[in-house]
Parts: sequence; structure tokens; C-alpha cells
Amino acid sequence: MTAVGPGRSVTVLVANPSSDIYGSDLQMLESITAMVERGWKVVVATPDDGPLVALIEERGAEVLRVDCAVVRREYASPSGLWRLVRESFSSLRNLLRVLRTLRPTLVYANTITIPWWFVAARLCRIPVVCHVHEAEAEDPLPVRLVLYGPLLLAHRLIVISRPSMETVCATVPRLRRRATMIFNGVREPTEPPRPAVAGPGPRRLVVLGRLSPRKGTDVALEAVALLRRSGRDVTLDVCGSTFPGYEWFEEQLRRRAAESDLDGAVDFSGYISPIWPAIERAEVSVAPSLREPFGNAVVEAQLAQRPVVAAAAMGHLETVIDGETGLLVTPGDAQATADAIARLLDDGELAARIAETARRTAEERFSLTRYRREVADLLAAVMELPAGGSDGRSA
Repeated sequence: MTAVGPGRSVTVLVANPSSDIYGSDLQMLESITAMVERGWKVVVATPDDGPLVALIEERGAEVLRVDCAVVRREYASPSGLWRLVRESFSSLRNLLRVLRTLRPTLVYANTITIPWWFVAARLCRIPVVCHVHEAEAEDPLPVRLVLYGPLLLAHRLIVISRPSMETVCATVPRLRRRATMIFNGVREPTEPPRPAVAGPGPRRLVVLGRLSPRKGTDVALEAVALLRRSGRDVTLDVCGSTFPGYEWFEEQLRRRAAESDLDGAVDFSGYISPIWPAIERAEVSVAPSLREPFGNAVVEAQLAQRPVVAAAAMGHLETVIDGETGLLVTPGDAQATADAIARLLDDGELAARIAETARRTAEERFSLTRYRREVADLLAAVMELPAGGSDGRSA
């Protein structure tokens, strides 16, 4: 790699697989802010025109629409791999044209699903960093090799949790030397959080996240059904929309919610932003995700001073210390989830202590200030910028 010369301006091209809004996209927005604060020009390449575009521009970055194939798990089959190879050639031509025109100082690929940017950047002799948001040990080895093998072309990796780091490095051991773990940074509530208070009427629970089987929303519904069948008046607010292709799962959830033991007890609020009012209405946040590399929803609930019941899976083990900053339960176990919720509802002192400890811990470990500093410092080191990472231009 070639160091950036004194006085030369820095341009970072951020490659993103879509302009929809997922957890990884929210982190990308914070990465953009970190770069802009260093005085770097930021251009975000995305293939479509969705709700993320306006948020990118609000952060001070430009948006460039670039067609690029996205790697999906269904490609890990003979027919899928052949289709992937065909699509890759068209993508690579597009990306090479963009890089030769823009000549960025660095390519920052947000997620592992767009490896063509690694190839194109290498061919153009531009350093490339990949932010690895998705790494799940449960995937079969062929799927993991398809997903993580191309990371060998990246100069550096940012990985969001220890379980994700171990998954990536166990699959491709050579990646360990170039991987750095940086926890997500999560935005705090706009108003100081207020402790939960049990009022008249039903006890309110909330679950945050996209609707798909891997997120375990169905487990939360079954836990609420168990609580109601035991005589407890509880309701659940489901905040999140479906992943494309999982509309059938939302229909399944709605059918289940209409059955007699849940009828009238489940609200489907869809995607909500900002999320804070929905969390504040609840006494307990439920995080039943079965495969969560990090889990921003847990940290959001902690920052809002709400106790969390979380599945003891992957990234939740980073954000929840059982009995101190939340309660952990066996993933997929509706009865254990119901029992933990009941414990918090019945023991107000425990719930308040966990909520307060979790809020303080989350503010320390997952702050935006820490996240932006660590990301910008790593990118500056890759570009071999002077200490502080500025491009030398006056503010």
C-alpha cells in the first residue's frame, strides 16, 4: 500500500449492498460520521434508491448508484455457484469503471456480501477494509467458505464480536492476523431514560427486530402465550418488519397471534424509528434471536433502562451478563423465556437493578464516541495517514 502524501485529500468509497435499513446500515451511518469528522470525502455506492439514501446524505456523504451482485447463502450449491460466477463478471466490470473514475484512497465494504469490491480494489491497487457484520457458526462449512473465503482479498477486517471473530477465523485461519474487533456503537435515547413503572392494566413487553425465523419472534409469542395461560395479563409489542422473502413468516405470526390464548395481546407495529417510545412503553424487552452476531436491539433496550431477557446466542453473550445486565435463556426455549420474564415482572427490585447496571455498562462499552474513534483510527492506519487520521486540509 502507498501512504497518502502530505496535503492530499482523502476520499473513501463506502460499498453497501442495498439502500434498505438494517442493523449493519445503521453502523455504516456512524462510520460515515467518523470519516466526515476527520475531514475525508465519503462516497457511498449502493445499487438502489431506498430509505437509507436520505440518511446517508444527512451525514454529509454523496450517494453513487452502482449495480453489484450480492452473495447470499442460497448460492452455496452447484447451480447457485454457477449463477454467482455469471453475475460476478458483470459486477466486476461496473466496479472497475467506478474505481478508475473516482480513484478513492480507500474502499470500505460494509458487509461480506459484496466481495467483488475486494477484487476490483485489489486490481486498482486501492486498499480495502471489510466490516464483517454477519458471521454465524451454525452455517455449514461450504456456506462459510463461500462467505468468508473472499475476505482474504481485504487488507483489514472489522469484526463486531468475539463469537463472530472466532467463526470467521476458524473457517479461514489466515484471516486472524488482519481482523480487528470493534464493538458496535449504539445511539442513546434523545431524552434521559426513565425507569419502568408497572401501572394499571396489562404488563407490557416489547421485542425489537426484523421478522424472520432466525430472529425468534415466534419464541417470544409462545412465551407470552405461556404467561397468559398461567393467568398473567401481559401484552407484546412486535416492532419490526419482514426480511424480503419472509412475508410468509409474518403471516404465520399473525395467525398465531389471532388464536385464543393470544387474541388481542400482540401488536404488530412494523418498523419504528425512533424506537425509544416503543421501548419506554414496555417493562421488559425480549431478545429471542437464535443467531445474532451482535444485537443492537439489546443495547438499545439497555440504554433505555429496560431489563432484557435474551437468548444466550452469539453476540448476546457480549452484551448481556446473566443476572447483572440482563437474563440469558436457552435459545428457542419459550418456557425458559416466559420464566425469566415472570421473574423480572415479579421482582421489581431485581428488574430495576439489572436495568440500571445495564444502562451504565452500555454507555461505557457501546458508545458512539468510542466506535467512531476506533473505526476512523483503523481506516487511517490502513491509509497510512499521520497520527489523528486527518487528511491535512484545514477545517
